[in-house]
Amino acid sequence: MHHNLKTTAEYFLSCDWGTSSLRLKLVDCKDGTVLAEQRSAQGIAETFNLWQETGGQNNERKAAFYLSIIGRHIEKIEEKVRFSLGGIKLIISGMASSSLGFIDIPYNDIPLNIDGSALKTAQIAASNDFSHDVLVISGVRTSDDVMRGEETQLIGCIDPGQTVKNELFIFPGTHSKHISVKDNHVAGFKTFMTGEFFELLSQKSILKNSVESNSGSESINDLMVFKDGVKTAVSENLLHSVFTVRMNHLFNKLSPQENFNYLSGLLIGAEMQDLAASDAGTINLLCSTNLAVYYQTALQELMLAKNVKTFPAEWVEGAAARGHHKIGCQLKIFHE
Repeated sequence: MHHNLKTTAEYFLSCDWGTSSLRLKLVDCKDGTVLAEQRSAQGIAETFNLWQETGGQNNERKAAFYLSIIGRHIEKIEEKVRFSLGGIKLIISGMASSSLGFIDIPYNDIPLNIDGSALKTAQIAASNDFSHDVLVISGVRTSDDVMRGEETQLIGCIDPGQTVKNELFIFPGTHSKHISVKDNHVAGFKTFMTGEFFELLSQKSILKNSVESNSGSESINDLMVFKDGVKTAVSENLLHSVFTVRMNHLFNKLSPQENFNYLSGLLIGAEMQDLAASDAGTINLLCSTNLAVYYQTALQELMLAKNVKTFPAEWVEGAAARGHHKIGCQLKIFHE
């Protein structure tokens, strides 16, 4: 419980709204400290489906519909801190400005300065229905790729005043991003559908009965099987090697739990292949889940780990809120 609220101008709400999750945080404008947070699996995709079910035609009501979802989570934070958050500014990054979202903002083009000063944004004024001024941050595009949300996380991962000469930043996930930063600018990036492929293959393909999650701490055997998958990924065609997961099961070579790690190795190994051609001086691994140990292991197995910097999961989890704070300071939205 916090008793030190003086004015609403001293705090802001940070919302990282991805395809499959929503993370909302109450943040101190002065130093970026997170005071309370609320997580939900109600991502933009699910919200878009709910909007479609209402008829999904009246675009004037679309923003209000989406913001009402956030409003319910703001109420839950109010219950936690026991004071009203009415009037506090809200900053949103992620999929809100996508075709599944509620507002259309032009993409930021590369090269993009990582200080947060030149981002394209849109503002929505507070209303009777939603008492928060809203700032929505747009995504970034190249000639053949896009990202939404990771640009804000990246900004939150680089300290003000830090010089990044030539480094690669890897954000593992449903759609992993490999972001190249040169001379403090995003120079390019690639998206890898690693997490989504894993979900499709392990839950909806012929392999679904051959793999079984063994969530928990990773054993030495888990990582050994994972390494086998990584090595196979770089020596064989992926479309063939994923079928060997079924063979492992049929011929009793691996248990379904071991196959889970083998399939992980195949897909993460396939993702890592491109890094052999990277000229980055440092590879930064930014993972907010237990995937970090797998990505580290894959990099070591492929002899790519000479200059790898792995950030703590909790620190990465706070990257979006730090990015929002940095962007808010740059745009001076915290000062009337």
